[in-house]
Amino acid sequence: MEERVYLDNAGTTPMLPETMQAMTDAMHDYWGNASATNYFGRQARGVLEKARHVMAKSINAKLDSEINITSGGTESDNTVIYQTARARQSEGKHIITTKFEHEAVLRPLEDLEKHQGFKVTYLDVDQNGQIDLQQLKDALDDETILVSIMTVNNEVGSHLPIHEIGEIVKDSNAWFHTDAVQGYGAVPIDVQADHIDLLSVSAHKIHGPKMVGFLYRRDGINFPPLMRGGDQEMKHRPGTENVPAALSFAKAIEMHFANGQREKNAAHYVALKKQLIQGLDESNIDYEINGNLTDNMAPQTINIWFKGIRNDALLVNLDLNGIVGAAGSACTAGSLEPSHVLVAMYGKTSPRIYESLRFSLGMTNTSEDIQRLLKALRTIIPQMKVEATKKVD
Repeated sequence: MEERVYLDNAGTTPMLPETMQAMTDAMHDYWGNASATNYFGRQARGVLEKARHVMAKSINAKLDSEINITSGGTESDNTVIYQTARARQSEGKHIITTKFEHEAVLRPLEDLEKHQGFKVTYLDVDQNGQIDLQQLKDALDDETILVSIMTVNNEVGSHLPIHEIGEIVKDSNAWFHTDAVQGYGAVPIDVQADHIDLLSVSAHKIHGPKMVGFLYRRDGINFPPLMRGGDQEMKHRPGTENVPAALSFAKAIEMHFANGQREKNAAHYVALKKQLIQGLDESNIDYEINGNLTDNMAPQTINIWFKGIRNDALLVNLDLNGIVGAAGSACTAGSLEPSHVLVAMYGKTSPRIYESLRFSLGMTNTSEDIQRLLKALRTIIPQMKVEATKKVD
């Protein structure tokens, strides 16, 4: 039996042998409590701080202490939103975001609107998955305390103009936060050059373990911890430090950033997407790209509208053929609601929101994977069209 083709790396990535080994080695060698002063604690603390340095260096943070290790993107996003609101509400109660952010940003903001009297401006996104920078400028006012705009959209892969956004926000009273969960390791990120104040990252998107990530917090930005407990993470995030996960995460970072690997990965992903597009064209499959294939798209993600084909049925048929894709964010895959990302881009009545699939690439994907996907699509889509025609008749 052939191995399954996994093309849902935006949902999660498989751990690599190297990151698994780093984690199991750490469980054996560095099991001490990193906050303890005994020998085993000091040993664990030493390697934890080395991992923190790797994280800081990867985004060009000025200080290692600007990195707070968390359980992942959701905790980091929630911490920024809730605790910025708590710390700065006397200065203003206005926050700016986009209509197609991840739920880890949108849902806390909805909560602030409904229960704590905050005003949230949701910037429009166009059919290329981009915002209008003038709309951002117009929305900023003296009451704005936070601008939270993702680096790369998790469903269509659009790469937002983070540098230009940072340039705009730096001259205001607001802090600039970016959810970089989908962009980290895929596109260039420099928190100093891009004027980023706060940034969220998750390890399991770059072949690291789940339940570990980091929150970058620019030196001088202070708000209370989201949780209450001990004084770990420089009093910013209580809880005994997960040293094995942090070391595995650091290994994943090194594998993505050392020796130009990020650029090599990007070139490989772009080549695979071109192979897929060429194969779809040669197969006369009726499709369109959601977003586009220009430089303002992240290399690893492609979202395709298969015209007239229900995405839920196509997804099941692909799965039966050993191909794993996604109809949207893994966080809402069990929902009957259409993708809020595609609704924001194309409107509630567009057939795209029920007929689109996302394919996202990782370091384990090969040209053979794309060949198998194309082979499956060439068989499945004509069959589904015939079945749809019979139902109409």
